[in-house]
Amino acid sequence: MDEYIKTFDEFPLWGKVLLALPFVDILWQIYRLFKSIKNNYTIGVVLAIVLILFAPFMWIVDIVSIAVQGKILWFDDSKTDNKKDGE
Repeated sequence: MDEYIKTFDEFPLWGKVLLALPFVDILWQIYRLFKSIKNNYTIGVVLAIVLILFAPFMWIVDIVSIAVQGKILWFDDSKTDNKKDGE
């Protein structure tokens, strides 16, 4: 699970965009799920499962967030970013 997260974080920008295309975007949904499990973020786990099942439109959000921020949008990011700042 940690390797999956690390691999996706290290992809170049063009690789992240390719993985955000329709039907392949399920890989980003799994990334969100693994990231929430790793951070023990229960709401994130539940939301990631819901997104896997019911949100085929997330590829649009993912492409826009990759273009703007260089990474996908997820709630755990603010939680882990604050940890890094405080350490």
